[in-house]
Amino acid sequence: MTVTVRYFAGARAASGVDTEAREAGTLDELVGQMVDEHGEKLGRVLTACSFLVDGTSTRDRTLALSPGAVVDVLPPFAGG
Repeated sequence: MTVTVRYFAGARAASGVDTEAREAGTLDELVGQMVDEHGEKLGRVLTACSFLVDGTSTRDRTLALSPGAVVDVLPPFAGG
C-alpha cells in the first residue's frame, strides 16, 4: 500500500527530500526503507524523531499503515 512520507527540519536535511511515496505495511517497515534509501545519517536522526500518522502522534513502530496514509517525520524542535 502506498503511503506519503513528509520530512521536516533535520529529517528533511538528512533525507535530502521534502516528500516521497513509499510502499509499506507498518511504520517499522517504512522506517527500514527510509534508512536503506537515504542512509545512516537519516537513521541517526530517526532515533530521536516522533511520527504523525494521519495527524496522530505515535512512536509505536508496529503500527499498521492504512493505504493513502500520510506519515510526518518530526525531529525534536528547539525554541518556544
